[in-house]
Amino acid sequence: MSIKSDKWIRRMAESHDMIEPFEADQVRFHDERRVISYGTSSYGYDVRCSDEFKVFTNIHSVIVDPKNFDEKSFVDVKGDSCVIPPNSFALARTVEYFRIPRNVLTICLGKSTYARCGIIVNVTPLEPEWEGHVTLEFSNTTNLPARIYANEGVAQMLFLESDEICETSYKDRGGKYQGQRGVTLPRA
Repeated sequence: MSIKSDKWIRRMAESHDMIEPFEADQVRFHDERRVISYGTSSYGYDVRCSDEFKVFTNIHSVIVDPKNFDEKSFVDVKGDSCVIPPNSFALARTVEYFRIPRNVLTICLGKSTYARCGIIVNVTPLEPEWEGHVTLEFSNTTNLPARIYANEGVAQMLFLESDEICETSYKDRGGKYQGQRGVTLPRA
């Protein structure tokens, strides 16, 4: 396996629609205002967070159970930013829609700008032939409210290309999150 460079990412995005919408370069300013960077970097792609958020709440005193998830555990928020309560979390999705090639595994890491504020981004690997909007989980590890900005960079995707094609891809298995759009909650 080898990590892929900006040149490979641009080629795959343009010829295989691997990332839509796609920014071929690193964007640091939008409409003349500074933003947390997004787009192609040296060995990855910095994704943006959409303006759709689901903020965890315990007002209904439900149990968080991945096999029997209660949607009342979240409050929907739409806007240019989202405030995550202290020691809580929120779900969001990428602006970008991904189509991962059969011989590629994609790993997501949070951007240092958020990590330095105590905000952790968690995403499971994007498996070969998975496609969809990526659901992002933001954990606010501080005892203060924390803000996430929509349409700005939040995490970096790293692409690992294998020397051989996998025997069974996510698509072959009929993965339950295949083709997801919007913020997707746990499915049993």
